[in-house]
Amino acid sequence: MADQTETHPLKGTKQSNKTEDPRYGQPFVAKKAAVASPNNLASMAGYDILKKGGNAIDAMVAVNATLGVVFPHMTGAGGDAFWLIYDAKTKQTFALNASGHSSKHVSMDDYKNQEKIDERGPKSAITVPGAVDGWCQASKRFGRLAFSECLKPAINFAREGFPVSPSLAKFSEQSLGLLRSHDTTAFTFLKDKVAPYLPGDIMKNRSLAKTLEKISEQGRDAFYKGSIAKKICEFLADNNGILSEADFAAHQSEWVKPLTMDYRGKTVIAPPPNSEGMATLAILGMLEHFDVSESSDNSAAFIDIFTRATALAFRDRNEYLDDPNFNDVPTSQLLDKAYLAERAKKIIDPSIGPPEQGFGQRGDTTFSCAVDEDGNAVAVIQSLYWEWGSGLVAGDTGLLLQNRGAFFSLDSKSADRLMPEKRPAHTLTCSMVLNDTGPEMIVGAMGGEGEPQTQAAIIARVLDQGYAIQEAIDAPRWLLGRTWGEQHRGLRLEGRFPEDMVKDLENLGHVNVELIDAFSDLVGHAQAIHILNNRIEAAADPRAGGLATGY
Repeated sequence: MADQTETHPLKGTKQSNKTEDPRYGQPFVAKKAAVASPNNLASMAGYDILKKGGNAIDAMVAVNATLGVVFPHMTGAGGDAFWLIYDAKTKQTFALNASGHSSKHVSMDDYKNQEKIDERGPKSAITVPGAVDGWCQASKRFGRLAFSECLKPAINFAREGFPVSPSLAKFSEQSLGLLRSHDTTAFTFLKDKVAPYLPGDIMKNRSLAKTLEKISEQGRDAFYKGSIAKKICEFLADNNGILSEADFAAHQSEWVKPLTMDYRGKTVIAPPPNSEGMATLAILGMLEHFDVSESSDNSAAFIDIFTRATALAFRDRNEYLDDPNFNDVPTSQLLDKAYLAERAKKIIDPSIGPPEQGFGQRGDTTFSCAVDEDGNAVAVIQSLYWEWGSGLVAGDTGLLLQNRGAFFSLDSKSADRLMPEKRPAHTLTCSMVLNDTGPEMIVGAMGGEGEPQTQAAIIARVLDQGYAIQEAIDAPRWLLGRTWGEQHRGLRLEGRFPEDMVKDLENLGHVNVELIDAFSDLVGHAQAIHILNNRIEAAADPRAGGLATGY
């Protein structure tokens, strides 16, 4: 495939990504340790844990517990998570699958005469939340501080209150009907159960503070075998829900081996199925067959190649991604170098149709990361699935339940078909790049179909095109397919791309191409840390108003 650059030239000059927009950021440059998340309060919670002597794992427990309080529209203790951990002591990488199984009582008969599972409400909350067990297992195996110490920031924010971020205010206004649809949800997230909070307003969730205190004092059993599980399941039973206390008691996160892919002399890792991490690696595996080092990532040629690789990766994902305990997911074959070389040939095959057609739709979330002075590195992607999840706060727990179960298919022939005690296929994924000495880059992003695309694009921008990590995140992005909670088939470009880019892509065979806002939530929120020889650069996405910090 040496002549591909001649068939599909990628010549061009790297364009400046600077903008007059005040959100254009600079990386936080640290010497010893760093943390990044989509919310400033959560990032500072992680920073404080690091300064108290905690390690990167402790910091991530604190960050993700805090995000569930201050960023509740995207994540929380009622959701799922995946972790990637580099342990500096053993120089090994680990993945933790903290996603939950469906109820052992659920069946397709619960959705008779429906084409799909309910997207909101009790019939969408059919998988056990896995995030809390993830916090506990990661802390127990790798943490340095007491688990209870790591939950203190979240508990304090929930009890004493926190200033509402622009993101939370925005999504409260947009989802006002959903938040008003259940009394417990309206009581928790609306002023006087009616009005959305505005940026800067102080929001409290004292019920959630009590829930987190029990978890802090009693550990995972408080959530999965104690009074919290009992309250959640009693609430669901009163609202025609399906999850039972036995479902909670049976839950267990799993330590699994990360997937790996060699890319430009580096090793990229991602969580294995039921995560869609294989899609990120497949995109990079195909992209490696093209010389993009001197091309502009703002060029139509680059976006064309990248989105065609994405579509091919999504086709394989849609056919095979499933809970590996139910169906074999042939990741070794799908990520095989020879196979991806053949897939790469299809990118320049004129008989292949537009990438906006021919692959099914999947739907998301928060990503945070940390490194410490010992060299430990952690990536965590945690989510309720759609914004506000199921829309249900479970009784007086203050806890919003996820709607991840809506991801299951009701097609009996689908690999991801609904079955009891099964994990759904997950859009959640994160990535880590390693070199010969250890972690070099930690990358993640929320946004459904955008997660693997954004992560692969950031990795390519840094490794291939010489971007600094903050520049790679700030630069204009694109999205093939849909983001969380919507159905959209097409290619969307942030409005900082030139207007003639749409025409250029249409001339390359693309359809349904459009420009969106200059800094759009639709392309997701990314965070990353780049570990260099003499410094650490941490970056947060201006689209979320997050914070990267360290020391």
